[in-house]
Amino acid sequence: MSASLKAKIAEVFEEPGCDKNQGKSEKERKKGCTKQLTPGAAAGGCAFDGAKIALQPIVDVAHLVHGPIACEGNSWDNRHSASSGSTLYRTGFTTDINELDVIYGAEKRLFKSIREICEKYDPPAIFVYQTCVTGLIGDDIEAVCKRAAEKFNKPVIPVNAPGFAGPKNLGNKLGAEALLDYVVGTIEPDTTTPYDINIIGEYNLSGELWQVKPLLDALGVRILSCISGDGRYKEVASAHRAKANMMVCSKSMINIATKMQQRWDIPYFEGSFYGIGDMSETLREIARLLVERGAPAELKERTEALIAVEEARAWERIRGYKQRLTGKKVLLITGGVKSWSVVAALQEAGLEVVGTSIKKSTKEDKEKIKEIMGDDAHMIDDMTPRQMYAMLRDAKADIMLSGGRSQFVALKARMPWMDINQERHHAFAGYEGMVTMIAEIDKALFNPMWAEVRTPAPWETVDTLLIEQSAEQLASEAQPA
Repeated sequence: MSASLKAKIAEVFEEPGCDKNQGKSEKERKKGCTKQLTPGAAAGGCAFDGAKIALQPIVDVAHLVHGPIACEGNSWDNRHSASSGSTLYRTGFTTDINELDVIYGAEKRLFKSIREICEKYDPPAIFVYQTCVTGLIGDDIEAVCKRAAEKFNKPVIPVNAPGFAGPKNLGNKLGAEALLDYVVGTIEPDTTTPYDINIIGEYNLSGELWQVKPLLDALGVRILSCISGDGRYKEVASAHRAKANMMVCSKSMINIATKMQQRWDIPYFEGSFYGIGDMSETLREIARLLVERGAPAELKERTEALIAVEEARAWERIRGYKQRLTGKKVLLITGGVKSWSVVAALQEAGLEVVGTSIKKSTKEDKEKIKEIMGDDAHMIDDMTPRQMYAMLRDAKADIMLSGGRSQFVALKARMPWMDINQERHHAFAGYEGMVTMIAEIDKALFNPMWAEVRTPAPWETVDTLLIEQSAEQLASEAQPA
């Protein structure tokens, strides 16, 4: 591991915005809050994967992976991050190094790849991702990117987050560090307003940002930059002129919010777009921060008026589902901000959450779960597939909401399942998303397919009948004449 990468990881570990760090001594903070990955044990994502998924939703730049083609193949388009314009982010770029590159170095190949991208696509910027192999052979991507930027007169951003550096969560923060070091603050916006905000840690999964943006538009609030969902390089580079920041995803990129507060005095808060109540509180907090930063005070009044209209509309649409869903039990296997914000949303629809996972949740997330569910909240640190199956089979839950990797456990138990993670095809953010989520749960729970799959197969029924007849026959033959 290079000295620069070690220094950057140490800096990330001492992040002041991390609630775990606040209770540690200086020595404990330097040790970090995560264990290193062991070879072959990158299930759940490595640092490279974390950096790539955090930055790839910046849609108009070229994302070039410097390493074997398998790294790009495993990370390409693994989320449904939607774009309202350019689709360049969905093109897979890789240097595709070979055995000779490992022996002699692959810096020349990287430089040629950057030149080819500039000539064929001419993006506003190129992001270059370090991987394990090129990190181990000592390729200096910072030097290559600096030379290429001077040669082609274009920003070429090194993202030094090889997989062996740590898990996905660390990779999120290392990707954020690349933005802080090379992007944010390098371009001035064309115009600024008292209503400018940045949204950090929102990836526009299945177009969720587009369900929130109309609400902000109605209030006159402008998203100066979204980091990184449906983002543009110029917008991210000019994010330092916003009046306030909103942190969305469980502090995965908290270092952007804290360092922007230190460098440019931009306040931030953590909010959620999931659930009616949380969406309303987020709008109120945005209005409060903007008013404190100089926006007209009447913004708060307009915010309350919008909330009243949207909440009434959402509740009216949910009412029909609530009668059918009240009392149904849900097992929630996710993490981060969804571990508590989705709980609140489900409870609003009358559903009972019998367990929620906290594997990727922060201490603050866990406190919010207790606040919502009570002190007896069933928080699951790491549930095995066997435990999930037993819980569903014994009817302790009527439906499981999780990521795609867990769906086959539910199907084996012949129980309904719905995707709640990033691979899903439905947007669940905002008031509209809440209605969509409840409608999808209703479809899954009351799908007549489940009655069919739980019905014994014809041959099982015949075998049971034959066994019963044989038992009766044996019993009658055993009786004395």
